[in-house]
Amino acid sequence: MELEDRIVSQFHNTMEINALTIEQHTPLIAEAGELLLQCLVSEQKILCVGNGGSAALAQHFASLLLNRFRHERPGLPAMALNDAAAMSGISEETGFADVYSKQIRALGQPGDILLLVSTHGRANSLVQAIQAAHDRDMMVIALSGGDGGNMAALLLPDEIEICIPGTEDALIHGAHLLVLHCLCDLIEYQLFGG
Repeated sequence: MELEDRIVSQFHNTMEINALTIEQHTPLIAEAGELLLQCLVSEQKILCVGNGGSAALAQHFASLLLNRFRHERPGLPAMALNDAAAMSGISEETGFADVYSKQIRALGQPGDILLLVSTHGRANSLVQAIQAAHDRDMMVIALSGGDGGNMAALLLPDEIEICIPGTEDALIHGAHLLVLHCLCDLIEYQLFGG
């Protein structure tokens, strides 16, 4: 296959997975945007987690809320729980599976939201993060891929999973980024107008 064909194939695959995501999840994305908005209006915060590339997406989402997405505006309370010192200290002492749950138990408050990003949903650290969020009476919004993995079964009926219909991490990450940008747009639009 020529290099150009590989490039075209990547773009076509991305467009296909984004089209499927729009068809299957537009109402869920809108509902997630509404839950995030209600959390912020109630003066609560959003804690964001993920591993690897998903951690970068969680951090990106939190930074967009703290700073800005499309327009200058007051910062919104969101944070990614991927501080290197905290993560390395927790993982050294108790294991990586506790890396988010310990932080959630320390920082999470009833009414806060845990926004979780994972391409497969099988990481023990994310499963334990959901359990810790429930222990703190927090709502969970999960962005996943494939079959949602172990974490999908832990979500409560009023919680949201936006599961990207695919198995290739790079394509799922791309769709997750678009969903996160949609959520930022919905929050900004509803709080500050167009």
